[in-house]
Order: sequence, then structure tokens, then C-alpha cells
Amino acid sequence: MGGSLLENNMYAVIQTGGKQYRVTEGQTLKVEKLDGEVGGSLDIDKVLMVTNGDDVKVGTPYVGKVTAKIVSHGRDKKVTIIKFRRRKHSRKTQGHRQSYTEIEISSIAS
Repeated sequence: MGGSLLENNMYAVIQTGGKQYRVTEGQTLKVEKLDGEVGGSLDIDKVLMVTNGDDVKVGTPYVGKVTAKIVSHGRDKKVTIIKFRRRKHSRKTQGHRQSYTEIEISSIAS
């Protein structure tokens, strides 16, 4: 059903900001904040795997390169952290907003 559509597409698994992402050309995603100007180009060298149909290349540790365009920089929604100890008169509230960079994948080279 849905698996046959993915078999013919080219995709890569990249690592950035301590996380791994499965990306295809033209895809837009939010990653941890990266240096660079909006509209600029960015090369991601930490490509763990590239797949094109049945042709699968797994890096030892890396293979290929992914080129991306920086779309925007921003900050995510606030996450509220609450620590509460019942019957102890102890409560702590803290907030956090994570910075991100939105990128669009331009090309995948293996």
C-alpha cells in the first residue's frame, strides 16, 4: 500500500544537533539552531545512509552530502516545567523556549 511509494523515492538519514532525521529533496524541517543567514546554503556532511530505490548505501560512519537552504530562524513554543512536592510547601516553575532553524533540503548526493 503506502510502502511502495517510498521504495522508489530517494531519501537520506542525516545527523544534526544530536538528532537524526529522514529527509527527501524538497522537504522542509526544523532542526536545532545552526549558524548561517536566511536564504544561504548549508552543507550537511553527517549523512548516515542514502537510499535510492533498492540501492542502499550505509556510511562507515558517513556517506555523501546533503545541501540545504536556510528558510528561517526562530523560537519554538514555550515549554513549562513544574516541580511540585506535595505537603512540603515546595513548588518551582520554569519555562523554556528552544531556538530552531528551518531548512529546506535542496539536493542529496551519495
